[in-house]
Amino acid sequence: MSASNKRPRRGRQKLLPFPVERRGRPKGKNSGVSHRTRAKLAAQYPVHATVRLVKGLPSLRDWGLYRELRGVFVAIREREREGFRVVHYSVQGNHIHMIVEAKGRETLSRGMQALLIRIAKCVNRYWGRRGTVFADRYHDHILKSPREVRNVLAYVLNNAWRHAKRVLGVADRFASGLWFDGWVQKLHVRGLEGVEKPVSQAHTWLLRTGWRRCGRIGLAEVPGG
Repeated sequence: MSASNKRPRRGRQKLLPFPVERRGRPKGKNSGVSHRTRAKLAAQYPVHATVRLVKGLPSLRDWGLYRELRGVFVAIREREREGFRVVHYSVQGNHIHMIVEAKGRETLSRGMQALLIRIAKCVNRYWGRRGTVFADRYHDHILKSPREVRNVLAYVLNNAWRHAKRVLGVADRFASGLWFDGWVQKLHVRGLEGVEKPVSQAHTWLLRTGWRRCGRIGLAEVPGG
């Protein structure tokens, strides 16, 4: 077993204090997601969705901007009654990963459209600009097994490690991992109790329970490493 795949020992993890569109489809060099018909989606399967910014925009990993984006994720929880839920997310410099649930393809499309419109308006307002924010429509991948869901959870919540954005073994403050209860280590984040949870509870068996059969996730686990 390689060093990157070794399971970290259990222990208490101390963290730093927690400081309390238009969805375009441009053609050309910024276009990267196939526009073919998307696969059908059954309600029991969660989805890994990714969206990228157009080139030349500032980094999303700005603390002031992230506070605004977190508010967008809080607001989109109103879509829960329609069957659309954002269960996890990770904000990187030029892209955002999300793990979402929806009762069907149409619900997913409408929920993602509403979410990305709000995100685009948020970042444009923060940056004082107008224009296209996303390079293309979102990419999605349907998750159908406990192992696949676990791998994607590790990939999304520890994604900053892949981009050398944080210290190994410390939860990313720009991701929903601060509210995740599946870590090997125990998280203690000062001030988190005063922050509204920006993600929804999972409803699918795979994302709520099934993935746990494959083992908890370590903060030092290298996704895809």
